[in-house]
Amino acid sequence: MPNRAAIITGASSGIGLAIAHLLGEEGHGLTVAARRPEKLSGAVEELRGKGYDVEEVAANMADEEEIKRVVAAHRDRYGRLDVLVNNAGVGIGAPIADAQTKRIDLQLDVNLRAIVLFYRECADMLRAAGAEHRNALVVNLASIAGKQGQAWLSVYSATKAGVIGWTQAMNKELTAEGIKSVALCPGFVDTPMADFVREHIPTEDMIRPEDIAESVRFLLRVSPACVIPEIVFQRLQENL
Repeated sequence: MPNRAAIITGASSGIGLAIAHLLGEEGHGLTVAARRPEKLSGAVEELRGKGYDVEEVAANMADEEEIKRVVAAHRDRYGRLDVLVNNAGVGIGAPIADAQTKRIDLQLDVNLRAIVLFYRECADMLRAAGAEHRNALVVNLASIAGKQGQAWLSVYSATKAGVIGWTQAMNKELTAEGIKSVALCPGFVDTPMADFVREHIPTEDMIRPEDIAESVRFLLRVSPACVIPEIVFQRLQENL
């Protein structure tokens, strides 16, 4: 049984899968969750092929009971939680006059509400890890859009700004118990979520999922006294 364990949501591809690979390399037992069972199974096969210890849970992050099921499966398998990665997210672009309520609710539920629920459901395990080694870590995927709201992505931008604010609040509430939270704020990453801009931004000019994952390795290695509340990832072209 691994002596460290992690939950990663949205782990079937992209940033979530890259972080799962990194945490597997670092010796963590992995509970990986995503909405589409067939896609998740492919990712799990890839992870197990590397020799990692993996629990697979297909779940809808917009559903409270499904979130509880993910956490229960993890607790039953590993009994501890050292790293929680809230990566699952959805972005649906539309001018505000055309915004559909069901799509507004979906983004609010998956991008923000699910994170709140995961903290609540995992609080006991995170506190136990924090008491043990003072370096329990929660990684919350935000976005550059949460730093500066984007037209036609207004709801998405608002949810990611909420993730940043939530992360700040959790650091004030939980760091004394050895639980650190970080908001990762990338620009366009080479994942399916960026397909809509590939006409304008070529793949080679995008951030790689592995770039984001490497930040988690750094966060695992800093001392208990060091809290990194936020990391922003910009594309080179945005600075020229």
